[in-house]
Amino acid sequence: MILYSCSLTKRVPDGEQLLMKNEISKNGKKESSDAIKGQLYQHPNSNLFGMRIRLQLYNLAKVNADSSYNAWLKRNPNTNRFLISVLSEKQTDRLGKSFLVSGISNSLKNLGEKPVLLNEDQAKKSTLRLRNYYFNRGFFNTKVDYKIDSIKLKEAKVDYTITTGEPFYIDSLYSTVYSKDLETLYNLNEKRSLIKLNKQYNSAILDEERERITTLFRDNGAYDFQKTFINYEIDTIGKNHKADINLIINDKTVKTGDSLIKEPFKIYTLSKVNVYTLNKTASNRRMLTDTIDYNGVKILSEGPLNYRPKVLTNTIFLEPETKYSDSRRLLTSRSLSNLRVFNYPSIEFVKDPADSTGQSLITNITLVPKQRAVFRPSIDVTHSNIQDFGILGSLNYDFNNVFKGAEILSVGVRGSIGSSASKYRSVENSFFDILEYGADVKLSFPRFVFFTDTDKILPRRMFPVTNISLGFSSQQNIGLDKRNLTAVYNYNWSPRRRTNFNLDLLNLQYVRNLNPGNYFNVYKSSYNTLNAISRGTDTNPNYLNNQGNLDIGNDGPDHFIQDVLAGDTTIADNSPEYKTVSSINERKNRLTENNLILASNITFTQSSRTNIDDNEFFILKTKIESAGNIASLLSKLQKNNIREDGSKTLFDVAYSQYIKGEVDFIKYIDLGNKKIIAFRAFGGIAIPYGNSKSIPFSRSYFAGGSNDNRAWQSYRLGPGSSGGINDFNEANMKLLFSAEYRFNLTGKWNLGLFADAGNIWNVLDNVQDDAMKFKGFESLEEIALGTGLGIRYDLGFFVIRCDVGFKTYNPGKSPGERWFKEFNLSDAVLNVGINYPF
Repeated sequence: MILYSCSLTKRVPDGEQLLMKNEISKNGKKESSDAIKGQLYQHPNSNLFGMRIRLQLYNLAKVNADSSYNAWLKRNPNTNRFLISVLSEKQTDRLGKSFLVSGISNSLKNLGEKPVLLNEDQAKKSTLRLRNYYFNRGFFNTKVDYKIDSIKLKEAKVDYTITTGEPFYIDSLYSTVYSKDLETLYNLNEKRSLIKLNKQYNSAILDEERERITTLFRDNGAYDFQKTFINYEIDTIGKNHKADINLIINDKTVKTGDSLIKEPFKIYTLSKVNVYTLNKTASNRRMLTDTIDYNGVKILSEGPLNYRPKVLTNTIFLEPETKYSDSRRLLTSRSLSNLRVFNYPSIEFVKDPADSTGQSLITNITLVPKQRAVFRPSIDVTHSNIQDFGILGSLNYDFNNVFKGAEILSVGVRGSIGSSASKYRSVENSFFDILEYGADVKLSFPRFVFFTDTDKILPRRMFPVTNISLGFSSQQNIGLDKRNLTAVYNYNWSPRRRTNFNLDLLNLQYVRNLNPGNYFNVYKSSYNTLNAISRGTDTNPNYLNNQGNLDIGNDGPDHFIQDVLAGDTTIADNSPEYKTVSSINERKNRLTENNLILASNITFTQSSRTNIDDNEFFILKTKIESAGNIASLLSKLQKNNIREDGSKTLFDVAYSQYIKGEVDFIKYIDLGNKKIIAFRAFGGIAIPYGNSKSIPFSRSYFAGGSNDNRAWQSYRLGPGSSGGINDFNEANMKLLFSAEYRFNLTGKWNLGLFADAGNIWNVLDNVQDDAMKFKGFESLEEIALGTGLGIRYDLGFFVIRCDVGFKTYNPGKSPGERWFKEFNLSDAVLNVGINYPF
């Protein structure tokens, strides 16, 4: 109400006008595209839902708070003398610049926005920019006018009128190339020209053609060619909206003495390739005494070479007796950087003085190695919904060039202690009741190991990498307490830039539950349901504690389940209570059993994003995983490998067998003016078969959380329409769709409006509850919808995010109670995260 009552023109001087609106009409129709509006030099103050909040915040601030303070002191001499006696004269003067006096006004000014005062000169310049905008798109006869309209006192708008006329089309294309070598090269590739006849003229296409030609020349020996040597002559005289284009490629200009002369461009050949491997102490190349010639490349080092020559030459794509190529130079730079054992490589080219024709270049590559061993300690403080306080620390060492083949060995140990939330902690427990520790070892090779001669299938320009890793962790907390052993044999390669394949040839995970007897202390929902059923039947009193509840300490819940399933209670078979007990038993067995997962998977990732500032891109990620086939073959080699329930074992552990596939697609649309629409679609399914009737917990899906459906907490949504009855709800099928509108509020502060839709289901597994199962298209009615808004603070290298999600459509409720029944603050979910959710 205060903002609304604040006049927008409060800070507008007399004789000036506040710019309220820009209206653009093109050929008699209203034009509202951001691309056209972006051509204007002046824009009205920003608004949010029709309110100019930032302008009103600025108007609330005092113009000169410290001056007002000094004037107030002069009007109140007694107060002035009192402050001086308490603080001193200097401190009293400085009080005017303190937050108490002027800080609020300064904060309002920083958050706010100065009034945009109409400037007619800016309007005139905007008409020129609009004319140039359409001129560059083939509307050569464009006319632009403007008119200023006074809306009310001190408020005005500007009307821009654009008349484009008919566009011009390309009628013919000629070329004039002064350098003979370049003319031959251009003529051989003329058909690839981006300039097409009978297409509308567009200067952007002409500039793209200049880029194409420059790349063509520099990739074929024209080392010193630049885009600035390409010009166009456009002839429209006597044409009926037709344009003839003459593409001109000039000779280079060379300074000789005080004169500038024209010289034709030459095609350069690489005569030598030298690689200098410096040590930290080497100050110049003259200290390099050891020389090795390998595959035509000369490698010089200070003392014995610390790298196998083949490793270095495999990353160099610049070869003697070949033409200079800009793309090969970039590929070499990327390949050397990809080794990760050198600082950023230096590649320079100098003319070979031994070549009298002046058409040879010597390539000098300088490599400065990173430290042989790098120590990386870290410490973090954590908090979560199950942990009030935690401290996590890790010690990591990276050893570079372990076997003189640019290998990297990473060794790390980690540990954490924490205090669980009060609702999980027993009275007798100490403050630190959570403990976890582990160790990891990873060895990376800049090539494919155990497979030779792969260049024909996966050439070295795809940057092949082999990773072998081992990991161990032990966890003691409020849960079942686990020990986890992992081993991964991985290949990674990039056939093109921003396209990547990641193949886990072998991915082993062994999970051992150390404290399965703690299950009903962790999964309280299952316990409460079971306890309620036990009170309605003839439960053995030995299973109960003094309060008449199932005694977890004496395995009361487990004994009660066995009696129900054996028919030793009054609960009838196929009754709802019997099915519930059976379902609880199945879930308990699955979550407490040890897991052995021996899998292989391949992940394909493609992105069109060119850099961190690119906000118009897509990311596609697909993954296929298969588990259990290798384990099945190994199991046949063992005796007594079949349990009573029919499941097969490997090393006395039932192995998991399933096939899993998922697709993740992200799309960003840049609307301009720091406005972005982002979309995400995800679908995944894991189907058990053979030795498994369900999916291991670590490979299943969950819904909810700060990077998922933000109106639900993690593991609280689904499956299906079941209403999230378990403490940790998961399933083997998932759909997720998200959309988010992001825009700038002020400075580094941004806002986001979002909608998340999705759910998880059970399909083709041993779950019997129809409310949890996916039954075809009818189950799409169970897709939950969460909407909300968030505020984000952009620190540049990461974003601090705070989102509030509201349950807009909750499939866990009865059909008449699903829409907007929980659309309120009391049922809202607050999510705090780092960076955007997608």
